[in-house]
This record gives sequence, structure tokens and C-alpha cells, in this order.
Amino acid sequence: MKIIGKSLQILSSNIDTDQIIPARYLTGISKTGLGVHLFEDVPNNPLDAFDHENAKVVITLENFGCGSSREHAVWAIQDRGFQAVIAVSFARIFEENCYNNAVVPIKLTSQEVLEIANNAKTHDITIDVDNQVLSCGGKDYNFELDELKKEFILKGGFMKFLDSKVPQIKAWLAK
Repeated sequence: MKIIGKSLQILSSNIDTDQIIPARYLTGISKTGLGVHLFEDVPNNPLDAFDHENAKVVITLENFGCGSSREHAVWAIQDRGFQAVIAVSFARIFEENCYNNAVVPIKLTSQEVLEIANNAKTHDITIDVDNQVLSCGGKDYNFELDELKKEFILKGGFMKFLDSKVPQIKAWLAK
């Protein structure tokens, strides 16, 4: 699986889930329609000044997705067309929600993140999920994904991963 596209850069630390998708929009359980409110409460909303057509990747710094645990934050990112988030670190529950919803959580060093952000101003980012390699501006960056949870991403999320196991479970039960 490859992701190729532009990036949205929010080079700040501690972007919490309420900044990603404000709580006032969490009245439903639908995964769609939340993207219009993405980063609405981030000062100087980066999407207001950004041509996000063909953008597939969010680039940020430390502790992205901290605050209250809400799967809606990942749903809003995904609904806006983003397929991966590059950060120095993620809040644990946010990272789990990324895996469960097939959004690729890529952790790199601050130096690597800043280098990618600089190169991404003029180059697309390519993410090879299978081989765990990100390329931008002629340079490759290796990243780690949990091997089982990487399968969630490749299958389209945790529920689709589980669904793919139903035939094996039925075969086992038949024995």
C-alpha cells in the first residue's frame, strides 16, 4: 500500500483532540461529515490558508492527539482525506485509533520531522506502508509500525481486519 500526496503542516506540540475536532460536534456516531470542522479551534486554522487538494499527510510535532480519548478525531482527519500523520509522538489512545481506522501513525525524530516538513513544501510525500519507508525530497526515512496493527491498516481498519478472519473462524468451528 502506498500513499502519495501533499502535506498539511501543523508544526506545534500538544495538539489535543478538542483542537482536532471540537467536542460540540461529537453528537453523532457517523464517521463522515466531521472533516469540515477539522482543526477549527486551532489558532489560525491551518486549513484556512492551505490548498488541501491532494494532501494525504498531516505533519506535526510531539504528543499529537492528547487530551480526551475520542475516535472522532481520527474520523475527522480521515474524512478530510488525510491517510497518515507524521509526528514525533502520539497520545497512546489516538495512536490506537489511527491503527483501528487505517490512518498510518508515523513516528520519527524531531529532526526528521522538521526535515520532511521543509522538503514537503516543494515535494510530495510517498509512504510505502508495506516496507515502512517514507520518501520526500530524494531522501528515505524508515519508520516502525506494530506488525499486527499494520495488518489493520492494510485491511482498511480493525473491523475489516476482523471481517477478513471470519472464514478462518468458521473453518475452525466446523472442525
